[in-house]
Amino acid sequence: MASGGIHELVAAVNAGEMSAVEAVMAASTTEVEAALHAQFDSAGTSVATGIGASPGAAVGQVYFDVDGCLDAGDRGELVILAAGETSPADEIAMRLAEGIITAKGGTASHAAVVARGWGIPAVCGANSLTFDDRGMHIGDTLVRAGDTISIDGSTGEIFLGDLGAAGGGGSEDLDTLLTWADDLRAGRVGVRSNADSGADAEQARKLGAEGIGLCRTEHMFLGDRLPLVQNVILAATDADATHALEQLGTMQRADFVELLTAMDGLPVTIRLLDPPLHEFLPDRVELAVADAKGELDDLGRNVADAVRTWSEQNPMLGTRGVRLAIVRDGLYRMQVKSLLAAVQERLAAGGNPLIGIMIPLVSDVAEFTMVRQWIDEEIMALVDASAFGELTVGTMIETPRSALTAGDIAVHAQFFSFGTNDLTQLTWGFSRDDVEARVISRYRELGILDDNPFEHLDPLGVGALVAMAIHAGRNVNPDLEIGICGEHGGDPRSIQFLVKAGVDYVSCSPYRVPVARLAVAQALGAGG
Repeated sequence: MASGGIHELVAAVNAGEMSAVEAVMAASTTEVEAALHAQFDSAGTSVATGIGASPGAAVGQVYFDVDGCLDAGDRGELVILAAGETSPADEIAMRLAEGIITAKGGTASHAAVVARGWGIPAVCGANSLTFDDRGMHIGDTLVRAGDTISIDGSTGEIFLGDLGAAGGGGSEDLDTLLTWADDLRAGRVGVRSNADSGADAEQARKLGAEGIGLCRTEHMFLGDRLPLVQNVILAATDADATHALEQLGTMQRADFVELLTAMDGLPVTIRLLDPPLHEFLPDRVELAVADAKGELDDLGRNVADAVRTWSEQNPMLGTRGVRLAIVRDGLYRMQVKSLLAAVQERLAAGGNPLIGIMIPLVSDVAEFTMVRQWIDEEIMALVDASAFGELTVGTMIETPRSALTAGDIAVHAQFFSFGTNDLTQLTWGFSRDDVEARVISRYRELGILDDNPFEHLDPLGVGALVAMAIHAGRNVNPDLEIGICGEHGGDPRSIQFLVKAGVDYVSCSPYRVPVARLAVAQALGAGG
């Protein structure tokens, strides 16, 4: 049903035919999502299907690289970016795109997470697509750069031509319904957003977010800023590393000020850097090819050597998160200094920053306590800690071992936030970038799996770890705040489980916040 269902419910309450609570419980989260995103004006026959990774309909002219998208944008064209997969280096093109297509990946891939965060329709894991110098091949059909296509990010369908896309943006009736939902869950379970910039935070707040549950600080350094992160990772000497950190810190401080200004008076959880090396470093194969062709200068060859040194067989399980910080000494100290300076600036301007610092990819309490000590030292080196008001330190629970040892970690942490994308990946042993299109789809056809665990939280495995960690953490620290910042925080079915498990808030992409507001209220209403 279209968004008219929402209109009918609001009208029934206004007419005294049902209560506001009854309307909230009767509303469809699917209708809320449809009301927020554009839909097609006409029907068509799809030429390929992937995974619906970010909802909504999009029409545009397709291009296959950053330069093609940027040039088309300069000409005033509506752009669809299509690629084998995406990385942070592509995000300057992704941000201006009407829609995104990838041949690889799934609902937890880079393209999917970024697209949902920006409200851009996306189809991922369309593995029938191939690319070469001529364009995009769909079977015997060649789609060239500049051809018009349409995509449905809800169903995962790809169409040739212009099906027309219109609607979205919500309505007054939707706002009314969600206000009633907020009343039902007030003071019980909050809804926050994952946001990485001041602009994203402002949008999230407009959509009803009650804070930021996850700021991925590595996402602050994309496009033309990407070399700053690369310089920190690849620095050959301590002096090079120090210089790169200073540059990074200056820019990070300004970004934090924007973020805290947009969310003034609401909690903001800052995750310290967690850049998977394969996403943030130059491509090793491309560098090797350029080197073989004699196209690299001395600097290029040095970069190629450094990339080879840092190359890993399985980077999602390698030197990332807290591990990179321990290996690359000074990285987290720089970030904390920049954040504290931003907090001071906001306090001096009369702001009310409420900060949580989150340490990623912790597997052992010793990792957490080491970084916690660094944070405490940086606070005490600047000013009296009490000047910062509400500043807490916690960790992401995203490895099975952190969930199993949650009681030990909770002795030292003030909050947990479950990163269920990685927790699902590591618990199942499923690569979140590789298995959805090929393995999980086949498993569902054969009845091995009822659901895609990256879309709906697996209650028996991943959910058991979540519940176990919550119980163990609060057993030793009753005041422990519990949140979720994985994309399951915007999925209504997952929210049902998480609310019963005892989370204090869910956090999701900005454009999923309205859905989460309704889903949390319904979970609470169903539970009495």
